[in-house]
Amino acid sequence: MIANKKQMIVGVFFGSRNPEHDVSIITGQLIISELKKLGYGVVPVYIDKKGRWFCDKKFGNLKFFTGQNIDTELNRLSSCAIECDAPGKKLVILQKGLLAKKISIDLAFPAFHGMNGEDGTVQGLFELCNVPYVGCEVACSAMAMDKIITKQMYKSTEIPTTPFTYFTSDDWKSDKMGVIESINRLKWPVFIKPARLGSSIGITKARTMDELENACEVALHYDTRIIVEESVENLMDITCAVLGNENPLASLVQEAVFQGEHFSYEAKYLEDGGAQLGNAQNSIVIPARIDDATTKEVRDMAVKIYKLFGCSGTARVDFLFDTENKKVYANEINTMPGTLYHHLWKASGIETGNLVEKLIDFAICQHKKKNESTSVFKSDILKYANSVKLQINK
Repeated sequence: MIANKKQMIVGVFFGSRNPEHDVSIITGQLIISELKKLGYGVVPVYIDKKGRWFCDKKFGNLKFFTGQNIDTELNRLSSCAIECDAPGKKLVILQKGLLAKKISIDLAFPAFHGMNGEDGTVQGLFELCNVPYVGCEVACSAMAMDKIITKQMYKSTEIPTTPFTYFTSDDWKSDKMGVIESINRLKWPVFIKPARLGSSIGITKARTMDELENACEVALHYDTRIIVEESVENLMDITCAVLGNENPLASLVQEAVFQGEHFSYEAKYLEDGGAQLGNAQNSIVIPARIDDATTKEVRDMAVKIYKLFGCSGTARVDFLFDTENKKVYANEINTMPGTLYHHLWKASGIETGNLVEKLIDFAICQHKKKNESTSVFKSDILKYANSVKLQINK
């Protein structure tokens, strides 16, 4: 590892094949901007909606993505490939074409949201390359990405969460009545959600059977695993971000103010600049309008969940607060919050540049600790392989 952090080349990875592609671009651009301000060498690595990898300085400018002919521009560029330099603890970008060259990355900063990026897939690539990377590790990322597994983890550790059931696309095709019977055991109305998708995409509230069937079809358009949850009717949507490795810090608690049945994609990212992007000030209340005891309960629960999943770097834990019964329910955990939830950390006393610097420090510490463990086991098994009746090379 390079002794001087500022001499490191940081690769910022964003985009990829998922419905949250555009949100990932915004997060990636924020990170790139802050890294440049801090004096780091930055390499933007963009994965388009088809899954092609690109590496070019032009991807470090948001204007490239707001143009009218992005696909045309991408088709003019050469894609790149990835080479692992595990002994050197580097990831190497292989650019193609006449001006092909190799670019070595010392630290990876993923800015993906959703499947094919935030779900442990790219983290596995970084692990194989033995390169330090920002954020949660493979198992944590995969578990937190799946709302069904998340709720099962809560239930197994007695963390309060709303009652739920789930089904797969195969269940829906082969036994639709059985699925509906399972859902009917819940208290209605219910929310139907794709299990491995974020940003409120594909989520519908159902009060009638007709609404339920339509909602299930919508959700199945985005995922093969669907979760159905009881609705909290007197709802306040609150959030707490967490930062750190072994001894994480909880942020202030944020309240989201929204119209309609739930905190929608439009409210999160489009209306008044987007509440999840920290822009729609009328939709954000920090600190949340809850009493001190509830605030402490939420912050403590956020840290407990963060540790339960083995998170590192940062994550955001969302909660549902029943304002009538004064009860808090843990909802989902997000291992790569949109734009790092920099607005909430700023309100909590940590500026964005400092936040990015801390995340790099946590990544370096986590990587160093993993490399202190032995990954090689000396064995004589191959010496005796010929004496075993194996059907190899025959």
